[in-house]
Amino acid sequence: MAWTLAQIADQFDLTLRGDGSVSINGLANLAEAKSDQLAFLFSPAYARYLTETEAAAVVLRPDQADLCASPVLLSDNPRLAWANVATLFDRTPEPDGLVHSSAIVDPSAKIGDDVTLGPNVVVAADVIVGDRVHIGAGAVLGEGVVIGEDTWIGPNATLYHHVDVGARCKLHAGVIIGADGFGYEPGPTGLVPIPQIYGVRIGNDVDLGAGTTVDRGALNDTEIGDGSKLDNQVQVGHGTRIGSQTAISGCTAIAGTTRIGSFCLIGGAVGIIDNIEICDRVEITAMTLVSQSITESGRYSSGTGLMPSNRWRRAVAGIRRIDGLLKRVRRLESDVGGKGEDGLGTGKGD
Repeated sequence: MAWTLAQIADQFDLTLRGDGSVSINGLANLAEAKSDQLAFLFSPAYARYLTETEAAAVVLRPDQADLCASPVLLSDNPRLAWANVATLFDRTPEPDGLVHSSAIVDPSAKIGDDVTLGPNVVVAADVIVGDRVHIGAGAVLGEGVVIGEDTWIGPNATLYHHVDVGARCKLHAGVIIGADGFGYEPGPTGLVPIPQIYGVRIGNDVDLGAGTTVDRGALNDTEIGDGSKLDNQVQVGHGTRIGSQTAISGCTAIAGTTRIGSFCLIGGAVGIIDNIEICDRVEITAMTLVSQSITESGRYSSGTGLMPSNRWRRAVAGIRRIDGLLKRVRRLESDVGGKGEDGLGTGKGD
């Protein structure tokens, strides 16, 4: 369906400069947009494309309007405008509200109105599914699972027994919620499994990316707060609690019994050890190892950034020599009879 610029501006409270009758049939980036598409300028780094783009119009900030000869829609936050406008062109199929003939539903399950159950869906005993829920092909809902209204569950997702999922959530393909947490204790004859007797509670408006796993708890429920978003292949350990409106990028692994606050941003491939706490409004950059609690809001990083291989090898070699260098410094300080300006000590009794 096509929309005019004037319609888009009116619907999303954007300021129009130029011909409002211009027809928009889709969205694209500045470099590849066609003459019937709307493009967006998110960063000044891409402003060079404004002079060569074929886009019918561009969404950008008011202070960038003079950079573009095409019609523009002005927004203080072009990325947010993108999120809103994109809903007009989203081609995700709408749930049809039908139950496929191959779906298996236990007689004790309570299924709401206009629920879609795809091919080979399995719904176990005492499951409660709210109105307008979509459950994709091959998904499994274990005993006692509760799903809130308007939640979308992708194909081959598995929700083990006694998992609660709120309203308006989106669980992508292959999500696994409620598998046993990784808990074992050494015994006389080997590792003894610790029963994971609690469940998982997921709030409203939570998104879980494809292949993400959320383990059930041993001594308390694993919890994810309202509005939080987890990318693909995120691992959430047993008993972990994640606050509201927190975003976690792909391949991050969170060990058990960790507490993560609200409004946090956690980059990709971050490792977080068990039994620590991260306060609200913390940003953790990609590939950071979080090995201790974070008690103050802010931005945190660890590891080394990209550099040419030969420089990286020299840097690692230097790190390996640090202990020896410190010993030499201490011997030198001892020879001169005291501590140096860096306070490393004398080498005697340190």
